[in-house]
Amino acid sequence: MNSDLRLLTGIVERDIRLALRHGADTLGSALFFVLTAALFPLALGPSPELLARMAPGVIWVCALLAALLPLDRLFGAELEDGSLDQLMLLGLPPALVALAKMIAHWLTTGLPLLLASIPISIMLGLPSATLPVLLAGLLPGTLVLSLTGGMAASIVLGARRGGVLLPLLVLPLITPALIFGAAAIDAARTGLPWLPDLELLWAFLAGALPLCPLAAGAGLRAATA
Repeated sequence: MNSDLRLLTGIVERDIRLALRHGADTLGSALFFVLTAALFPLALGPSPELLARMAPGVIWVCALLAALLPLDRLFGAELEDGSLDQLMLLGLPPALVALAKMIAHWLTTGLPLLLASIPISIMLGLPSATLPVLLAGLLPGTLVLSLTGGMAASIVLGARRGGVLLPLLVLPLITPALIFGAAAIDAARTGLPWLPDLELLWAFLAGALPLCPLAAGAGLRAATA
C-alpha cells in the first residue's frame, strides 16, 4: 500500500512538473475561461440585474468548457511517445494510474479555474455573499469534470477523431453537476435554501470517485494491450 501511494504521488508530481514546464494548456484554459465569461457582458448589455441572474450559468458553462481543452492530451501525448506503456509497467493498478492523472489534471486545470472564478463573479455582479457557495460548488464540480473527463479520455484513447468524440461523451455526463452547481448559486443569490443542491453535487462526486478511475483504468489497459 505504501509503495502504491508513493508511485501515485510520483505520477502526480511528474505531471505537475510537466504542466509547469509546458504551461500552455493551463494558461490557455484559464484565459479561455476569463475571455469567454468577459464576452457575455458585451453580448447581453450592461444591465446589472441581467448579468447577476445569468452569472451562475455563465460561470459554470465557461469553467466546464475551459476544463475540456487539455483533456485530449491527458493520455494521448503519453500514448504517442510510449511513456504511458512505462507507467503501466510500474506495477501500479491501472485505475490508480488513471486516478493520479486525474488528480494532476485537477491541480493544473481545475484549481486555476476555481481561483479565476472569483474575479469573474465580481465582474458579473454576483453578490459577495454568494461567493462561498460558488467556490463550494465549483470545488466538487471541477473534480467531477476531471474524473469524468479522464474516464472519457481513456475510452477514446487511440480512436480516430477522439478529440471530437471527447466533448460528446463528457458534456452529457457532467450536465447534472452543472445543474446542481448553478442552482445552488442562484438559490443563494435569491435567498432560497442552497444546501440541498450542494449536497447533491457532492453526492455526484462520491459516485464518480470510485467508478471513473476503474473505467479509465480499463480503457488504459485496452489502449496499451
